Amino acid sequence: MTYSDNIIALATPSGVGAIAIIRISGNDAITICQSFFKSVSGKLLQEQNTHTIHLGHIIDDGRILDEVLVSIFKDPQSYTGENIVEISCHGSLYIQQEIIQLFLRNGCRIAKPGEFTLRAFLNGKLDLSQAEAVADLISSDSEASHQVAMQQMRGGFSNEIKILRDELLNFASLIELELDFAEEDVEFANREQFKDLIKRIIKVLKHLIDSFAVGNVIKNGIPVAIIGEPNVGKSTLLNALLNEEKAIVSEIPGTTRDAIEDELIIGGINFRFIDTAGIRETKDIIETIGIKKTFEKIAQSQVIMYLLDAEKFRVQSSGFKVEIEKIKNQFPEKSIIVVANKIDKLNDENKDKLEKELSVILQNIENTYIQLLSSKTGESVEALKERLLQFVNTGALRNNDTIITNSRHYDALLKALEEILKVQHGMESGLSGDLLAIDIRQALYHFGEITGEITTDDLLGNIFANFCIGK
Repeated sequence: MTYSDNIIALATPSGVGAIAIIRISGNDAITICQSFFKSVSGKLLQEQNTHTIHLGHIIDDGRILDEVLVSIFKDPQSYTGENIVEISCHGSLYIQQEIIQLFLRNGCRIAKPGEFTLRAFLNGKLDLSQAEAVADLISSDSEASHQVAMQQMRGGFSNEIKILRDELLNFASLIELELDFAEEDVEFANREQFKDLIKRIIKVLKHLIDSFAVGNVIKNGIPVAIIGEPNVGKSTLLNALLNEEKAIVSEIPGTTRDAIEDELIIGGINFRFIDTAGIRETKDIIETIGIKKTFEKIAQSQVIMYLLDAEKFRVQSSGFKVEIEKIKNQFPEKSIIVVANKIDKLNDENKDKLEKELSVILQNIENTYIQLLSSKTGESVEALKERLLQFVNTGALRNNDTIITNSRHYDALLKALEEILKVQHGMESGLSGDLLAIDIRQALYHFGEITGEITTDDLLGNIFANFCIGK
């Protein structure tokens, strides 16, 4: 796949703003721009150094469209590896369209989604995993997702894969060479060193695969369902967590009829809180629909916060355990935080009694935790946030370890590990070199899929179709 034409696109968000940036890339980008640009200094863009900025006007048939700044980046010292021009104009929609239409009539075409980054990949400026990290960086909405995307874009992940692939390729070449001298019965590849390499590759692959559980959370956020009976303070808790009046709060049971969602970043991790309709027996059709949706949201969540009224708990404790066990049986893989709300109405002695009683009830139910708080006064709300953060392994982030967030990479790593395990088993079984070579080639293929050394047009089309136009 090669590109030789010139592309143009708006690189800033569409709409009115102070300025807009229009990007052109291609072999003739600077020449085409010069045809309609008059520098205030009278200098020609083609004669200027790369990475320089020039003040002047864009002129269409004698009509000044705008006073602009033109930045030039000459190949190969540019993002795409081609000549690039970036025109910073005033943010009027009219001006943006006039300039873009001018260049479309004179040697440019509109860029496809992600085409600038695609050209950067095709011209060797980025490998495929780095190119995908560009999209992740643009969409990052928390400190953690930004950190992971930056680490990957700077080549942390692809460097690990490249080192493994190069070492494996070296041994593969030696084994392939042995096949040419099969009659002499010689070994060019030291089998003991090869076994050590295979063990190391397996260890690294398993570590990367395991990191996907954390990476997926960082990239997509942790969905948390807030559930419980009506009037226990679910909406008040959501408001307290967000520190704003997001949900309607009322003394009337069943006020929340539909799920209300919002996001909060805690410790650099994005949490998506879902306030749901109270769970109870009801003949109200609308409320019944809301309760059904509550269980749908529980299924979609990773963590469940089950609220109860601390003041009334002793009256309701017999049914509480049954309800928790019912939820746990239905969703066994999910963690549950039992939140005893409204503790502002209890004295210290009753708080201790409540916590002990809850501990006894929940002692045989796995992955259940207790948190006493008052969403009305804010007491222990911060402690709840800290408890939520414990569900995420942030150690890898602090250590700047490589974390996998891309499901395509995860799938390729799983397949590579499967082939490497076959190689290991084959070596232990005394498998011949020609059969070992087949599995090694397959492992190398899956490594190459990650970095883009092996691609198809369909794969590239699927990846870059998710980019915004202009990037």
